[in-house]
This record gives sequence, structure tokens and C-alpha cells, in this order.
Amino acid sequence: MTIWNLGSINADMIYDVPHLPGPGETLSANRLDRYLGGKGANMSVAAARAGAQVAHIGAVGPDGRWALDRLTEYGVDTRHITGVEVPTGHAIIAVDAQGENNIILFPGSNHAITQGQLGQALSSALQGDVLVMQNETNLQVEAAKMGRDQGLTVCYAAAPFQADAVQAVLPYLDFLILNEIEAEQLQQATGQSVTDLEVEHVIVTLGSKGARYYHRGAATDFPAHKVKAVDTTGAGDTFTGYVLAGMDRGMPMAQVISQANRAAALMVTRHGTADVIPDLKEVREARLD
Repeated sequence: MTIWNLGSINADMIYDVPHLPGPGETLSANRLDRYLGGKGANMSVAAARAGAQVAHIGAVGPDGRWALDRLTEYGVDTRHITGVEVPTGHAIIAVDAQGENNIILFPGSNHAITQGQLGQALSSALQGDVLVMQNETNLQVEAAKMGRDQGLTVCYAAAPFQADAVQAVLPYLDFLILNEIEAEQLQQATGQSVTDLEVEHVIVTLGSKGARYYHRGAATDFPAHKVKAVDTTGAGDTFTGYVLAGMDRGMPMAQVISQANRAAALMVTRHGTADVIPDLKEVREARLD
């Protein structure tokens, strides 16, 4: 089957600086690295590296050809990524010697996806395919409705978290993935705990403690592997991509989450985002506690 990802595509511009700049300060950076990023792109790469067939639905600006090439290189179908006049989404990230950072995020072309483009892409989807979204593009509700009408398995990764955005797609979801803080925020906004939600599958990620899976309210815990983390960026997206790929292959959920935990544990030992997501062979062969 195919995983259809209505997802963001960003250039992550990471500047190594001696300290975080203050108001009005001009500061020279020691180094600049450009990575493929965006929660959508990260998830597409993770699912593809986990062995799934992934079709990405998104948009890039005139400056985004390199991102398409990179996604294609990693095994993602980019035929449904449209070129628009709005600049490609990007994040400007300053990181100091202690690992503290500040980030400026420009959504750009991620909010220039058209309904016609979305409909044309999903017209090729088959019943039982997976549709995933995050909160970094437009047309999330429209996609969720379309996916439900077409018999797709509709999944939502609730980040960056906005209670209104989650509530808008909840009626159409088969699968919801969010972290512990986001679960608390959703409960505050709706008065419902994750066990009250009318969503068949819910995973709450718990960082270094692992993940908790709820199936129709019944909870199962999956501990994380103990590793020395150097960069947690993209770990949640890697986890989600591996979960989707495992689901798509029909693996038992316990095996799906255990494998996704291994992928996320390996990811946090690396610096970078989509470009350093481990492939399935690495995940299976990695020696983890």
C-alpha cells in the first residue's frame, strides 16, 4: 500500500554561534549547515527508509529544487509536490556552544498547497492506504475529510500543537500521535483524556521514558532504549514514520512500536534532521540497551 503524507518541507539553516544574539546585536556565525527538514519531510523520509512506499503532497518555492532531489534520493515519491512562487519554508536556527537555540520559522510554500492539488493527488489513493498530516501545512481538515470518505487510514501527528487544529480533525481520525505535554494540553482544551477520545489508535510519546499505546482506551507501555542523546531534533518524526511504515506492512502493533522506539533511539545519537534518519537495516542491527 501507499502512505500519503500531506506534509511540510523546510530548509533547516543551522548557524553555530558563540552565544545567542541579543536585541539589536550583529553576530558572526562560526558555521552554517543546511539540512532537509520540516515535520512532513522528516516523516516521509523515515517511512521510506523503513521500507514503505511514500507519496508526499506538498509545495516548494523556486528555491526548493534541492529539497525535491533530496526527497527523491531518499526514496520518496515527489510527483505530488508542486512548485509555487512563494519561497520554500525554512527555519533559521541559532545554536550556541551549550546547545541552547532560538528558531525563526517561515512557513512559506507549506501554506500554498491548493485543494485542487490535494484532490488530484488523493484521487490515486486506494482504500486501505494511509494518510498522515501534521500541523505545518494548510488543508488539514479538507484532507482528513477526503481521506475518511475514500476509506483511507487517517493519521495525525499533533505537532506543532494547537488545540483547535487537533479538535478540527479529530472526528475523521483513525490514529493520533502526540507527546505527553500535548496530551495534557488537549485534555485541558477539550475536557477529554486520551482514553475518552473516539479515535481507535492513540500513541503518546514519553521522551526518554518511551511510549504509551492506547487501543480503544486500553493502555500498553513500551520503554525507551537508553542511549547518549546528542540531538533530539526529528526523533519524534522518525518514530512516527516508522510507526506508519510498520502499520502499512501489517505488523503487530507491539512490534511496530518497538521498532519505532529503536529508530528514535538511534536518531537522537546523531546531529541533523531528515538527512540522518536511520534506515531499516541500521535499526535492526543497532546494538541498543
